[in-house]
Amino acid sequence: MMGLMGATRSVLTLTGRVTNDVVSFIVFTFLDLLDVLLCVLYKLTDLLIEAEWKPCYCSSAKEAITSSGKILVSEQGESKIVCLSSSKLQWEDISDTLYSRPSLVSDLSKSTVKELKRLKVEATTTIRTRDKIIKNGTVRSTFTINSTIVEMLQGKIGGHRSHPIPRWSDCDCITCTSWSSSSSCKETLFVRAEGPKEIAEKRETEEDVIFIHGFISSSKFWTETLFPNFSREAKSKYRLIAVDLLGFGRSPKPTDSLYTLREHVEMIQRSVLEPYKVKSFHIVAHSLGCILALALAVKHPGAVKSLTLLAPGEAATQYVLRKVAPRRVWPPIAFGASIACWYEHISRTICLLICKNHRLWEFLTKLVTRNRLRTYMMEGFFCHTHNAAWHTLHNIICGSAGKVNEYLDTVRDRLNCNVTIFHGSDDELLPVDCSYAVQTRIPRARVKVIEKKDHITIVVGRQKAFARELEEIWNKSSSG
Repeated sequence: MMGLMGATRSVLTLTGRVTNDVVSFIVFTFLDLLDVLLCVLYKLTDLLIEAEWKPCYCSSAKEAITSSGKILVSEQGESKIVCLSSSKLQWEDISDTLYSRPSLVSDLSKSTVKELKRLKVEATTTIRTRDKIIKNGTVRSTFTINSTIVEMLQGKIGGHRSHPIPRWSDCDCITCTSWSSSSSCKETLFVRAEGPKEIAEKRETEEDVIFIHGFISSSKFWTETLFPNFSREAKSKYRLIAVDLLGFGRSPKPTDSLYTLREHVEMIQRSVLEPYKVKSFHIVAHSLGCILALALAVKHPGAVKSLTLLAPGEAATQYVLRKVAPRRVWPPIAFGASIACWYEHISRTICLLICKNHRLWEFLTKLVTRNRLRTYMMEGFFCHTHNAAWHTLHNIICGSAGKVNEYLDTVRDRLNCNVTIFHGSDDELLPVDCSYAVQTRIPRARVKVIEKKDHITIVVGRQKAFARELEEIWNKSSSG
């Protein structure tokens, strides 16, 4: 009897897997075609409304990136951009998943693409340059620089055109555009800080905690859940600081930004560490925020007192793209992630329908639920632009290959802070194995798996318990 049940279960599992594969193939083939059609539609619409279309990543990474006034540089499987200013030159890491997302449509048109590339190569001058960077020794790198650099240096390319803020497909409400009203707001993130009034007078006895939210979220993920549930003692001892990341919530959403790791980290420093005079701090980060937390900790190794990571992921460019976004219709969270990762124009359409009209959706939600449902999660999901979400997803989540492992090794070898990792057992977006992989690189890290909780409910729904756990972590780190 048991053998029969096992065989039946195996047959049903196999049938489900095959069905999922077949349906996924059909659905994603259709989506491949739809994205191509939307590409043309958006180019025409942008041209009509803004008198210029913004190049996308469907055809050329060079065209899409250099249109923002930046220079594209390639080096054996890695891509960087060069940002020139009056005072300095900076390297920015970008993800190859921005412009390398193979699909059935692209596979069928390989011969055409190869022919276009051949014609393009004939008209393109490629030069090789060796750069010697002296910093704690000499590091030599060989880059292949495309002709855009030559053209720019020769003055053949003029200043790039800045797209309006907001663009026609972005929301223009006060909440989403308030940052653009003054120059000071454009340079800093939206920050919510809570703590005793005498903080400024007693900085030597005060401790700071920086909260970094995940992808398509906001500071309200923390301020509406954890902040009200911390004990009076914790609120008198710790200053709680939550930020809206660049491109999300009430923070700036520049149209010409590529939302790279450097940009995100520098904005946190400029918005939190410097104005709030933070000298040492605890970090609490969720999902995408874990990558930024590690980068911040590595940049300030002597200042971090404890590091708490919730649902950290793995990083390896194309591997992450297929791991997090496997092009499958089931489970639903994988389907949503696949659309967000693989389809530039479909995801822009979703932002157009949802984010641009978020006030309507919030009103309808309150109407249907008779105002019983708190909308802070919806607000975090709605208040971003497609440009911010698309580039952050690829350049941080998919494009931090190699860096995360380096950060983990640095935390292991150079930081003495406690490292605690929380992960929901039912997390379908990032499996528990991701947290154990982090523990492998940082043996002292403590992994705590929360049963029957997923990527979001690891905090939402258990905020009281989690607030107590955080207080315990901070107290141990402070006393130690």
